[in-house]
Amino acid sequence: MASSNNYDGILLGMGNPLLDISAVVDEAFLTKYDVKLNNAILAEEKHLPMYDEMSSKFNVEYIAGGATQNSIKVAQWMLQIPGATSYMGSIGKDKYGEAMKKDATAAGLNVHYYEDESAPTGTCGVCVVGGERSLIANLSAANCYKVDHLKKPENWALVEKAKFYYIAGFFLTVSPESIQLVSEHAAANNKVFTMNLSAPFICEFFKDAQEKFLPYMDFVFGNETEAITFSRVHGWETEDVEQIAIKISQLPKATGTYKRTTVITQGADPVVVAQDGKVTKYPVIPLPKEKLVDTNGAGDAFVGGFMSQLVKEKSIEECVKAGCYASNVVIQRSGCTYPEKPDFN
Repeated sequence: MASSNNYDGILLGMGNPLLDISAVVDEAFLTKYDVKLNNAILAEEKHLPMYDEMSSKFNVEYIAGGATQNSIKVAQWMLQIPGATSYMGSIGKDKYGEAMKKDATAAGLNVHYYEDESAPTGTCGVCVVGGERSLIANLSAANCYKVDHLKKPENWALVEKAKFYYIAGFFLTVSPESIQLVSEHAAANNKVFTMNLSAPFICEFFKDAQEKFLPYMDFVFGNETEAITFSRVHGWETEDVEQIAIKISQLPKATGTYKRTTVITQGADPVVVAQDGKVTKYPVIPLPKEKLVDTNGAGDAFVGGFMSQLVKEKSIEECVKAGCYASNVVIQRSGCTYPEKPDFN
């Protein structure tokens, strides 16, 4: 077993740190704000009153979130090796920002936030009905991340130190320049660069940015809805998730160091992994409906579990097992949270 200092800063994430404002709501609330379950969108003008209404009408919980930050926290939790993970993103100079920093640091992350003077810390409305979630993100300060922050020597040092990178597709809307620097560094240094399709709107409306970085992606994560949207947007005319996963894995690569692997989760259905023109399916851990609290963070936790074994150079099967374990834990709790220690072997 490699000594723990070999793992120092081995995994770096960049993304939008958001405070989840989570509540079990009702169908009427979803209809009023025109939001759909199992979807993630950016808040528009019409959604802005939603956050206050949630806290006045429903029982609201405030949970540190943001897709990439969730994944990195779960990887850190699974690894149980201090200092193994780092994270960058932008928060505001306010109480939410302070709470976020405290939470991430307590989770063991080495966080280097950019602190924006003008915008408040970003929030994400999490509307839960019947255990399914809808996400409405008001990026605010998270949208202010600048590549200049990444270029500062103390921050770029985190990039240099890492051997694996994970960036959710959501960051494509914020700082493609930062993604470019990191992905090019990874390619030039034979490091492993991974991203997530993240949401149908990313595949659809940020297609060009996504396509620009696809050649650099050694692993592409996503769920079945995102995969089907990706297929439609690329004119593939198939909704067969296995075929789509293979096609994504076969798109051109910037370097030949690693073959691309596509990993698509499908809720309670098996995880689809495409590699080398072949698909392998892995069943998830079954969960009785009454044990499901909410699916918020399930996909993020899957990635975190997966990455925790990938950095240890374990087999894909082990990585998927760890991903399934982590997401099974998270869906039995509110938000992307977990007990003190993992029970995974």
